[in-house]
Amino acid sequence: MSPEKRRKRTKKRRRQDWEFEGDRAYTRELKRHLKTTTAIKSSGAAADVPEYFEPNAEVLEHTKKWAFVLWNGEEVECRIDESIVEDRSTLLAPGDDVLVEKVEDKLYVRAIAPRRTQLARPSIEGSRVAEQVVAANIDILVIVASVKKPRLKRGVVDRYLILAERGGVEPVICLNKIDLADTANDPLEDYVRLGYRVIRTSALDGEGLHELKALLHGKRAVFAGQSGVGKSSLLNALSPKLDLDTQHVSEATEKGRHTTTAARLYRIDAETHIIDTPGIRQLGIGSIDERDLPLYFPEFSEPSEHCKFRNCTHTHEPDCGVQAAVETGDISERRYGSYLHLLDSLQE
Repeated sequence: MSPEKRRKRTKKRRRQDWEFEGDRAYTRELKRHLKTTTAIKSSGAAADVPEYFEPNAEVLEHTKKWAFVLWNGEEVECRIDESIVEDRSTLLAPGDDVLVEKVEDKLYVRAIAPRRTQLARPSIEGSRVAEQVVAANIDILVIVASVKKPRLKRGVVDRYLILAERGGVEPVICLNKIDLADTANDPLEDYVRLGYRVIRTSALDGEGLHELKALLHGKRAVFAGQSGVGKSSLLNALSPKLDLDTQHVSEATEKGRHTTTAARLYRIDAETHIIDTPGIRQLGIGSIDERDLPLYFPEFSEPSEHCKFRNCTHTHEPDCGVQAAVETGDISERRYGSYLHLLDSLQE
């Protein structure tokens, strides 16, 4: 990417006062601090539930007033206790550990245990809460993308990687529909170089499914990605008894149609739980301080130590180590462009 092109793309970006000292340098200590300050929702409970309680059920799916939970080994429908107050996050998510009690022969969700991890995204405008928790208490986020139909959108992958980091979840990138690949080039080479786990699969011919199933065994995972990338098809291939609905991608628009309308937890076997989520068309990354955005691009870590200014935004400043690394090819131009795009969205 030439300096002239970069100046064109960043000429409207707000300039900052340059400093030689500051407290926002990319350090391991700051990244650890960032993880501890990322909000994971605390427990919610009805007023008469003790502060310390033992969860006895797992949320499979929910609506605003009802939850379907695994309780005493069977799926049951419960009403959500109206006295549990919703905070900045949605009250329930598949994977939540909850306390279910019987009140006058009716089952109620009476309390929600603290979440150890989560996948959350910003709520739609006008919502009562700031973020929608899609899945709770998960070990792995499987970011499902496709070679084509719909085409691979690496920017969506980058956003999911940020959400995984914020939620304390290990990300795995699953490139599906590799039976449609017509080139020897690896479209995910950038991520492999950065050390991310990448699995290539085909729900059609079964390639990569053994590796994926082995990775998921004994874990609670969530499948997420664009509409039409084949999340439900992969789940059917991993566990045919699920028999989930699937649909073809539009030939005209190359966009998928929503077959999964609500996030739902499925038991693949006694030790493996997978949450299927609705496909997305757009994905926000939430209220990240724009100064912290470089922390979510691990390849910026070492080059940023050579920046002249400690609060360098890596956009327009002279003697920027990150921009120099882009010029030499040590940082992918595509990943750097994704950073600029996300930075612009945070500054709007």
